Amino acid sequence: MKRYPLGRVVALPAAAALTLGIAACGSANEQGGGQGGDDSGLSGTISGAGASSQEAAQKAWQASFLDNNSGVTVNYDPIGSGGGREQFINGGSDFGGSDAYLDDEELAAAKERCGDVVEIPTYVSPVAVIFNLEGVEELNLKPETIAKIFNQKITKWNDPEIAADNPNVDLPDLAITPVNRSDESGTTENFVEYLKAAAGDEWPHEVSGDWPVEGGEAAQGTSGVVQAVSNGNGTIGYADASMAGDLGTVKVGVGDEFVAYSPQAAAKVLEVSERVEGRGDYSFAYELARDTTEEGTYPIVLVSYALACTNYDDPAKAEIVKAYFNHMISSEGQQASADNAGSAPISDALRKEIQPAVDAIGSGS
Repeated sequence: MKRYPLGRVVALPAAAALTLGIAACGSANEQGGGQGGDDSGLSGTISGAGASSQEAAQKAWQASFLDNNSGVTVNYDPIGSGGGREQFINGGSDFGGSDAYLDDEELAAAKERCGDVVEIPTYVSPVAVIFNLEGVEELNLKPETIAKIFNQKITKWNDPEIAADNPNVDLPDLAITPVNRSDESGTTENFVEYLKAAAGDEWPHEVSGDWPVEGGEAAQGTSGVVQAVSNGNGTIGYADASMAGDLGTVKVGVGDEFVAYSPQAAAKVLEVSERVEGRGDYSFAYELARDTTEEGTYPIVLVSYALACTNYDDPAKAEIVKAYFNHMISSEGQQASADNAGSAPISDALRKEIQPAVDAIGSGS
C-alpha cells in the first residue's frame, strides 16, 4: 500500500475532542467489561487522536468502559487518520486511531518513540457509497461504474452503464456531483485501494489518503462528506457506513451478484485477507482482498487500527492505555461498538491472536 507524506496537523479545539471521564480496567478482557463490577481504582488521563470513522465507536467504548472505572479521563480527538498517525508518532497523543496501517517509514519513526508498536484492528466497518437522488434509495453499481463516476467519466445519472444494472429504477437526466474528502483520510485510502484493485484500468490513480481527482466537491471529515451529500440532489460520496443515515446506498458488484453493505458482509473480507509479514510481533496489519469474488462479501471495507506503545515513559499512562485497549477488544467493547456504530465485532479467534500485543503495552520499567 503506497502512501504519501502527511501534511501539517492542525490541532482542533479541546471542545472538538471526544471526552469522557472514564477509568481503566484491570488486566486482560476481564477488566473494563462495563458490567457493573468493582471500580478499578486507577486514576489519570490519556489522550488519543485519529480516524473520524472511529468517532461513534470511541463514544461507545468510553460509555461502556465507564461503569467499572470512574477515576480516569480518556480523550479522543477525531482529527482524521493522517493527523492521528502523525500525532502518535510525534508523541502528541498516548494512543492513535487509523484507517490505514502505518507505512514502513511511519512504523520506523513510531518505534523510535515508543519501542515496539502495538497495531491491532479494533474496528471493522463497511464504507458505504452514499448518494442523494430524489426518488431513488438503492442502486446496483459495478466497481468499474463506481470508478468512472468518481473519475468523472460518467457524468449523468441516466448514463446507459448505470441504467443497465438498474432496469427498474427511474434514473433522471441529472448531473452527478461526486463528493470526496478534502483532508488526508484513511477512509479515502481504503476506498481508493478498493477502486484500484477492483476496477482495473478504469481507476488509473495511485493509492493515497489524499483524493487524486480534481473538480468534484470536497468536504472535511466523514461528517462533512455526509452533510455535503445530504444537502445536494444528484450527489454521491463515500463514508463509514455508521454515518450513512437515511441516504441512499449502493449495492456493489461482487462476482455475479450485487452485495449491500452490512457488518457481516464486511467481516468476511478480513476472513479471506492475509496479515502483512515482517512488521514485528505486535503489528496486526492486513492486506485486504479488495477484488474478492467470494459470495456475500462486501469489499469496500475499512479496518481501523488502534496504535499504542510497548514502552511509555509514564507507567501510570501505560497501565491506563493497556486497560482501555483490553476493553476495546473485549466482547463487551466490540458489542458496544456494533450497537452504536454498526461495526463488525472481531472474532474470538482474532481476539485471542491479538491479546499478546495488548499484554505487551507497558512502561519498560
